[in-house]
Amino acid sequence: MAKTNLFRTKPISTIVKQGGDGEHSGLNKVLTVKDLTFFGIAAILGAGSFTSLGEAIFKGGPGVVILFVITAVACAFTAFCYSEFASRIPTAGSAYTYAYASFGELFAWIIGWALIMEYSIGNIYVAFSWSDYFTSFLGKCNIHVPAYYCTSYMEAKNAFINHSANKELLEAWNMAPMFGDLRIIIDFPALIINLLITYLVYKGIKESRNFSNLMVWLKMAVVALIIIVGGYLVFSRGLTFNWTPANDEGVKSFMPNGFGGVMAAVSGVFFAYIGFDAVSVLAEESKNPQKDLPRGMILSLVICTIVYILLALVLTGAVNFRNFEGIGDPLAFIFEPQNLNIGWMQFLVSICAVIAMTSVLLVFQMGQPRIWLSMSRDGLLPKVFQTIHPKYKTPSFSTIITGLVVGVPILFTDKTFVLDFTSIATLFAFVLVCGGVLLIPRRTKETGKFHLPYINAQFIFPIMILVTIVSVNYLVPTYFSNAFDLSAGKLATNIPLLLFYILCIVMSVLSFTKKLSLIPLLGLISCCYLLTGMTISNWLWFGMWLALGLVFYFSFGYKNSVLNVPSE
Repeated sequence: MAKTNLFRTKPISTIVKQGGDGEHSGLNKVLTVKDLTFFGIAAILGAGSFTSLGEAIFKGGPGVVILFVITAVACAFTAFCYSEFASRIPTAGSAYTYAYASFGELFAWIIGWALIMEYSIGNIYVAFSWSDYFTSFLGKCNIHVPAYYCTSYMEAKNAFINHSANKELLEAWNMAPMFGDLRIIIDFPALIINLLITYLVYKGIKESRNFSNLMVWLKMAVVALIIIVGGYLVFSRGLTFNWTPANDEGVKSFMPNGFGGVMAAVSGVFFAYIGFDAVSVLAEESKNPQKDLPRGMILSLVICTIVYILLALVLTGAVNFRNFEGIGDPLAFIFEPQNLNIGWMQFLVSICAVIAMTSVLLVFQMGQPRIWLSMSRDGLLPKVFQTIHPKYKTPSFSTIITGLVVGVPILFTDKTFVLDFTSIATLFAFVLVCGGVLLIPRRTKETGKFHLPYINAQFIFPIMILVTIVSVNYLVPTYFSNAFDLSAGKLATNIPLLLFYILCIVMSVLSFTKKLSLIPLLGLISCCYLLTGMTISNWLWFGMWLALGLVFYFSFGYKNSVLNVPSE
């Protein structure tokens, strides 16, 4: 009789035998801790800092720095949990593989399906942003691409319908060539860069590694220059007053839109951090995964957090936060004539942005095929997804499909939708990784391997929650009355917050009775808190995406799973 348990787990020993720590999996083992750290920086320090940072500053003001710190803390706890799993399970697959060992097959499928949103759909946003910077750079070189050939159809259409003041989008809609009643509006640069990156990833891990490392050095140098030059000008020109701008009531504040405004920027800020987990999917191509993967993730996260905080302070000091509305190139924007007026820096940043986002595209495009490779090994996807190219030693078929999954939606979607969609899916994956560490049994420390320190949360966590609630109530007396207001106008936005506090109480009880480990518990709670900043429309789209994934699972994956075997 076949097993019918949807939550059947896959033993860690079985997972390890499939790949990196034991038998050769067919992938090239060439990556060192430096390479992994650089891959992490390549993924993190890219689209988030060069594009979504502007929108985040507009919503949160200078206080967005606080959100960067909160998000960094959440990601740090999560990085420790990823590192614990990576040390135990040094194989490709990232959070998908980890969920299979802890929560079981159904959750493994859900998280694998959600990771498509992080890697593939996230790359759509990066491709759009790359196109914006690239065409801007060409414009500075007096090479002008027609607006309708470097703009997404949906952005141009929405700009026309909403009577936008964006002249380029309106030009794209009004001047586009017609095919019958259809306007031909295609973002060709986004499509072309996706094609080139897919080819590079298909060709080989070693070529991708060298290309990525070169781009990381270049963009780190330019970002450092932005911080030094911008920071010097902020202080030398006496622009520090921009750090305490006046709000609508005329009151000067570091958080002019309040903490609610800061939390409204969570999608943009969190998008700046996604990518450190991309390191974990390269386990089977690492020389020493148990030792190097944790170091690569944590080092890249620490480096990028420091950079983001400094960048946010420079940007909010250089220009009033309100001026960042609709700005897609914030790092170049602060050096424009009406702001700091440094032309050579503006030109240099445009070049750097193209480099930065190329490296992000590269890392994410490498991550997705390796997740599909793992899912195929488990029978949840057709066997063709685990095909390894005989010459290049890369997951060839999965790489081509990834290129299509990124390329085709470029024709009919836009940046705003993709940004929110990607952030909520990644946070969801992080929650499951942290929760998974709480489920797997503790182990004895092994020499040469990362070991997550066990800190008994029995008393610490409940006390932390109690102190936090009392402190917030004392400092902001109206906070909880507003948060728990379930009237018609606030019901949709406050339900996630109410569920979060219920979760805090439940986890406090469990930490007391089960003596849970503190670090993964804090990772779980902090990521769940960031999820409360997502809008109800984000949750609805995410729900529909998961429903579609379940249809695929029950129509193919469940029946073909390698665990779906007759019982002895």
